[in-house]
Order: sequence, then structure tokens, then C-alpha cells
Amino acid sequence: MKIEFKRILCATDLSEFSNHAVSYAMALAKQFEASLFLCHVIDLPIVSVHGAAYTYPQDYVDGLREEAARKLRILVGGRVIDWEPIVTTGPVANTISGLIANKAADLAIAATHGRSGLKRLILGSVTERLIRTVNCPLLVVTSPEEGHDAETVQQAGFKNILVGCDFSADSAAALQYGFSLAQEFQSVLHLVHVIEPVAYREVLLPPGLLDDVKTNLDKHLTAQLEELAPEEAKNWCEVKTTCLAGRPFEELTKYAALHSVDLVVLGVRGRGLVETMLLGATTDRVLRRVSCPVLSVSPLKLSKKTGIADMAAAETL
Repeated sequence: MKIEFKRILCATDLSEFSNHAVSYAMALAKQFEASLFLCHVIDLPIVSVHGAAYTYPQDYVDGLREEAARKLRILVGGRVIDWEPIVTTGPVANTISGLIANKAADLAIAATHGRSGLKRLILGSVTERLIRTVNCPLLVVTSPEEGHDAETVQQAGFKNILVGCDFSADSAAALQYGFSLAQEFQSVLHLVHVIEPVAYREVLLPPGLLDDVKTNLDKHLTAQLEELAPEEAKNWCEVKTTCLAGRPFEELTKYAALHSVDLVVLGVRGRGLVETMLLGATTDRVLRRVSCPVLSVSPLKLSKKTGIADMAAAETL
């Protein structure tokens, strides 16, 4: 089933890097003819004066809001898109989550420092929290590099999309979005499964038998990956299946770089066949290392009546 994004919410702290996510948001809003909500949350720290909480003057807060709204208008410029600025105050992560629900957004976009190696994300830990709390897919935009910019998306789309598959319900949700986006952009879709070796099993099994087990498992899992692609998908995208061994976030990151992947799609809170594979931690680690955006997708709840996929709310921290 093709998924259409009709209401996109993008959060920015108005820094130069965070505004790179706004470029992606505008490109995707134009691609899908979607309504775009550009959001900036003013986080006013609580200050205690002589034991009492300090209240900021209203004219000061109004000035901050007007300045933020002005900067949002500059970002959009003369682009012909349906958009609405949202400037408000409050705890950033909770406020953005509330806005996503209030606006019934079907895609949220935020930025992270990605490959900078910093543990904290751009907006503090906001993006990290949003991955686990929002009830719609979250596109996390990493540091801009050659070949992975918003202009490329606007002009040519995502040409190589990687979906991490561990055969769980969580990765099935990511797979559905992967196929839909591959259809939208006529992409090459890479379905990748990572087997995480367990050291003690290599001690218990004789070397020859271990090699046979690995070979048979690889063939079995590759066949399962191929079965995930519906026959009609061949009419609008090329599907490549790969089975790798190692630490999931490392293998997925290396594969993305090697195959010029410009979008990674991962399920949140996945469970693997061999111990743990695509956990939330894997999504976190991948988005800090890859040079392209990462779309994190929560588990899907399928409607029995219509078959239409609705997003189930992810667990809160």
C-alpha cells in the first residue's frame, strides 16, 4: 500500500545545522503536496529569585516569538508550499510531541549532529526522545554532506533506500514505508538483514559444522528477505537483498556508505531472530554515524476493516 504524507511537522531550533532539516521538510512537502508546519519551541529556563520562580516579562516573550516567526518566514522565502509557522514556549520534547499529535502529522522531521560523535543531539536530547515517543515516522536529518542534501531530494529523490529487516513486526513497519518511498521516488530498495554472532556458540560447535550452519542460515534468511518483496514491486523499483554478519549498527552503516544510500529506514524497538538485532539502540547508533537521513518507524497497527496502516503510539521514556 502506498503511503502518502499529507501533514508534515518539522522542528528547528533555528541554528544553521538544524535549518538543514527545514530544507528537507520543504522539499518533501512539495513532493507530496503536503501541508507543512514549521515549529520552533522557545525553552525558557526556570530561574529562582530569592526562592521564588522568576516569571519572564510578557513583552520579552512576545519579542522572542516575533523574532522566531520572522526567521521561519525567511527560511521559507518565496517557495510555493502550503505552510504554517508555529512558535510557542515550553519543554521542547514534550511540546513538539504534543504539536505532532495536535496537528495529526503523519511525518515529523528533526535534526541531529549525527557523525559529529557528540552524544547529545541538536535540540539537546529532543530528537532522541522523539524517536521513542511520537506516534508517526520521524525523519532524522544528519550532517549535510555531498550527495545527501535537500536539493538532491527535490530534484532527483531518494535513489538508494536501505531498510533494516529483522523479520519482526517493528521492521515490517519500516519495510512498508521503505516500499512506499521506493515507489514514490523510483528507488533501488536494499533489504538488509544482520546476523549478530554469539561467541559461545562458536566454542560449542566444531568449525566444520559451524561453517555449514552459517551457510544454511544465510541461504534461509536471504530467501526470507526475497519473500518480503511483493511481485508487483518489480514494476516500479529494483530490490536488492543482502544478509550480513556482525554488529547491526556497524554493518548497516558500512553498507550505507558502500552503496551510496541516501535514506535509511529502521523500525524502533525491533527484535531479532538471533538474540537482539535492530533495537532502538541500533537506530540511535546508526543515525549518529551515517551521512544520510534516517527514517525511524514505530510498529504499525493494521486496521481489520480497511487494511489501512495506522501508527501505534510508541512507549514513552
